[in-house]
Amino acid sequence: MNEHTAHSPAPRRAVQVERNTLETQIRVALDLDGSGRGSFRTRVPFLEHMLDQIARHGLLDLDIEADGDLHIDAHHTVEDVGITLGQALAQALGDKRGIRRYGHAYVPLDEALSRVVVDLSGRPMLTYNIDYTRARIGDFDVDLLREFFQGLTNHAALTLHIDNLRGLNAHHQAETVFKAFGRALRMAVEPDPRMGDMTPSTKGAL
Repeated sequence: MNEHTAHSPAPRRAVQVERNTLETQIRVALDLDGSGRGSFRTRVPFLEHMLDQIARHGLLDLDIEADGDLHIDAHHTVEDVGITLGQALAQALGDKRGIRRYGHAYVPLDEALSRVVVDLSGRPMLTYNIDYTRARIGDFDVDLLREFFQGLTNHAALTLHIDNLRGLNAHHQAETVFKAFGRALRMAVEPDPRMGDMTPSTKGAL
């Protein structure tokens, strides 16, 4: 190959994952190299609003369908969407060669401000510090947002620090977290041109 030969384009990091249990049936299509397009059919409107923040601010394409036991409550659906999204993220990243690995973002929304830091470390660890000003946003239980991120963290095998630094409106608190997560993830999964095809770890593997 001479210096004028064109390099092959990098393979697109797009996957589809299904997870079926007696409680939920989940399908996730994820494209890390997308344009911020989101499509959601979960029958949990507030969750869909939050997932749309990840897609839009993470500049990834995300299509999620979920059929869960909502006659009980939304717990299994929200948690299992997080689990399946985590599985999709792990598959899409592959061996993680050439990526930045770390990402962080501060995002405000009016009076609320949140910080999210991501390390695609291969080690699941969630630190989650949010003192919501009320227990429900509409009919959505805010406790379920931690379950979403715990499921995602465990199955994507990433280290995730989430801190809501201030906020008076629970909707604003949650929305800043999801926007910041999208932007931090976008930074972490980006190819680093200086990294080449190296793995961003002294261990040689993530």
